[in-house]
Amino acid sequence: MNRTCMQNSAKIKVCGLTRLEDVQLALSLGADFYGFIVYPNSPRAISFDRAVDLASHVPDGKRVLVDVETPIKRLKHMHRSCFNFFQIHTKPNIDKLILASMSEMLGKERLWLAPRLSSKDTFDEEFTTFAKTILLDAYQKDLYGGTGHTGDWFRFNQLSSSYPQTNWVLAGGLNPTNVLKAQAVTGAQILDINSGVESSPGFKDANKLRQLFHILKLGENIDD
Repeated sequence: MNRTCMQNSAKIKVCGLTRLEDVQLALSLGADFYGFIVYPNSPRAISFDRAVDLASHVPDGKRVLVDVETPIKRLKHMHRSCFNFFQIHTKPNIDKLILASMSEMLGKERLWLAPRLSSKDTFDEEFTTFAKTILLDAYQKDLYGGTGHTGDWFRFNQLSSSYPQTNWVLAGGLNPTNVLKAQAVTGAQILDINSGVESSPGFKDANKLRQLFHILKLGENIDD
């Protein structure tokens, strides 16, 4: 077994948190962002009130609320809560008036947009006008995130290189065995970790999560 040490400055977001014990573990490991999903159809969905309660254990500046195609009325209700950022998954052809309303309400810095792009969809550069941060997740028909599939790493690299003023978040099936390769291919500076460190949806596997942080934070690449 060969070990290669390297420096790694990537920020880590642990998403799909549903239990206090997982929040506390992520805190002890030094996660940079903590994601709480309130989209009802997600297998990791929790109520908004539960999300607020769990997020109250997280330092200010690191709390991310995750939803899908959030109606403006619902966003108005949520945006004055304790959350610092709002990760909204959308269709690639979402009405620009809706995006403008979201951006105006939250501010460009607080809005993370996650357009659901298939290989046939063109990335609309106007997304970068409304949000400072763009998240690219693995595409699967009728599902928004948490699929366990890896994303299109080469496309991520191309887009993040084309729009360097935007913060890019890589998501999709990242786990202890592929995370260093994913970062090497994409150059991602923010990594979204979810299904790849779970024992079942919404339940983090403590050993997998510790291993991933060990690999990334200590920069230790383990090759069998």
